[in-house]
Amino acid sequence: MTMLLRKLDSIATLSDEEQETLEPGQDIVREGDKPSQCCLVLEGWLCRYKILGEGRRQIFSFHIPGDTPDLQSLHLPVMDHSLGTVTVATVAFIPHDSVRDLTLRFPRLGAVLWRDTLIDAAIFREWMTGMGRKSAYGRIAHLFCEMYLKLEAVGLAGDHRCPLPITQTELGDALGLTTVHVNRTLQEMRGQGLITLRSSTLVVNA
Repeated sequence: MTMLLRKLDSIATLSDEEQETLEPGQDIVREGDKPSQCCLVLEGWLCRYKILGEGRRQIFSFHIPGDTPDLQSLHLPVMDHSLGTVTVATVAFIPHDSVRDLTLRFPRLGAVLWRDTLIDAAIFREWMTGMGRKSAYGRIAHLFCEMYLKLEAVGLAGDHRCPLPITQTELGDALGLTTVHVNRTLQEMRGQGLITLRSSTLVVNA
């Protein structure tokens, strides 16, 4: 989303009022809301999720700096899920009208946003495949690889090391696993010498 930031800066620098720093566990937009703006992650981690019966939560995706996780609200007026913070996060709020204007003035930007949406859908299909057919080991391994590559693409990971401020409970909520199952699987990965996970940092032992 660097291109989006550049184009925004070409018409007006994002003001302090258009940026906000939020604490962990804070909702940015809730299921049923009718937002008039999109959220661009500047710092920190967010997640998309839905609350099911008895307070159970299903996380659909994790989002890092450069992501615009509620881009679909441009065309779907009512949110069918919630978007909240995983860590302390700074986000920029961009009015829908501004995004539409930018995509009309800069068709290449519109193509980038469309491609971003298609990639998001492809990632979601992989999550669905994992939930339906992969073992707990396979689900966690895939998520670790996905987040490493996303972070590496924006310069936040390298040398097989990346930040991973996700709790075992959040991993379970994302992958359809109990916290006990997540813990057991992580212990297995550590025991095989594949990963080191300490102080919210993941190291993949090559």
